[in-house]
Amino acid sequence: MPPPLPTIAPMHRRPAVAIACVLVLALPGEVQARTVYRCVQGGTVSLSTAPEPGSKCEAKTIDDNAAMLPNLWGDLGVFSGTLYEWHAPDGRVVYTTRRMPGAMQYLKFTVETPKASTAHVGLGKVGAPRLDAHAKEFRAAAKANRIDDAFLRAIAHAESGFDPKAVSPKGAQGVMQLMPDVQREYGVADPFASKQSIDGGAKFLRVLLRRYKGDFILAAAAYNAGMGAVAKFGGVPPYAETLAYVEKVRALHARYRSAMGLKPLDPPLRAAQ
Repeated sequence: MPPPLPTIAPMHRRPAVAIACVLVLALPGEVQARTVYRCVQGGTVSLSTAPEPGSKCEAKTIDDNAAMLPNLWGDLGVFSGTLYEWHAPDGRVVYTTRRMPGAMQYLKFTVETPKASTAHVGLGKVGAPRLDAHAKEFRAAAKANRIDDAFLRAIAHAESGFDPKAVSPKGAQGVMQLMPDVQREYGVADPFASKQSIDGGAKFLRVLLRRYKGDFILAAAAYNAGMGAVAKFGGVPPYAETLAYVEKVRALHARYRSAMGLKPLDPPLRAAQ
C-alpha cells in the first residue's frame, strides 16, 4: 500500500502519527500548518498530500507544533502499508498511501490506530419484529447495497428501536446510530433523517460484510465496537456491551428472517473462529 525500503516502526502511543509525519515532511515550505488529504474510495481510506482522482477527499490541517497529531485513519487497528511517490498529470509530486498508476514505492510503514471503543449494548430491546418501521427505506437500502434486509433491520432494531431521534451515551445518532465519523464517510448530512441514516448504515454494513466474508456476527461486532477491536482480539471483542449486543442482533436477525418468510440461516449465526 527496488531495493529494501526504510520502515516506520509501530507507533503504539501516537497512532497515525507515523504516516502523518511522513506526509508533512513531504510537503515543501517553512510553514507551521500543512494540509493532508484523507481520501475514501471503494471502502478504503488513504492519506495523501493532494486530492486523489476518483476518491472522496477531505482536507485536514496539521499543526507542526501540535503536541499530538490527529488520528486521520479512523479505527483500523494495527496495519501495514506503503507510502508511494506519484507524479500527477499536472506535474505535481504527490505522496499517497494509495497505489496510483505509475506510482513508485517510497517507504513501508506499520501503524496502530487508537482504541476508541464505541461499544454499547444498544438502545433497542429484543422483541417482536417491526416490519412496518421505515419499511420502504430498508427495502431500498438493502437492495441497493446487496445486503440481507433482515440483518439491516435487526441492526436498526438493536441500535435504536427504530427511533430516528435516538442518541446513545457514546454519541451515536439516528435510526442506525451512526457516529459522526461514519456519517461523514458515507455522506450522511442529517443523521436524524431516517432515509439518510438507513442508507449510511447499509453502506457501512456492506463494507463490514465484505471485510468479514459475510460473517454476520463479526460484522455486528465491528458495527458495535469497531474494526480495530475485532482485529485486536481476532474475533468478537470480550467487552460485556459487545457480547450482549451481538447476542441481541443474533436473536433479532433470526426473528426478522422468520417474519419476512426467509429461510433460517444454516448454520445459525455464530462467531468465526
